[in-house]
Amino acid sequence: MKGKQRYKCKNCHYNFSVAKKGREVERKYVIKALQLYLEGVSYREIERILGVSHVSVMNWVKKYNIPRLETDAYAPSYQLMNHSELLTYIINRENLKTSSSVITQVGDKYMVISWQMKK
Repeated sequence: MKGKQRYKCKNCHYNFSVAKKGREVERKYVIKALQLYLEGVSYREIERILGVSHVSVMNWVKKYNIPRLETDAYAPSYQLMNHSELLTYIINRENLKTSSSVITQVGDKYMVISWQMKK
């Protein structure tokens, strides 16, 4: 069929395609999803932020054997900002004094992930 090798099951008569590929996600999204996972962002939040399935993220975590941080000593929070909001955030030094932060680009926006010690 259209130059593709196919097999038919003798029991159920289902046609299988050996070389069938699923939708491939760009590598940068896989890396970004795993980074967010390690920062404590939930699967569903990663799905909302990056637009990839939370099941895909779970499969990548399993595939690359990524351990979840065991400690609950830190409380991560994250914000999506455009460029001007990010500049305003950085100019205000109080935002950077109270917690550790990482800034990463997500599409045309920026994500600021901050950690504060839980009391």
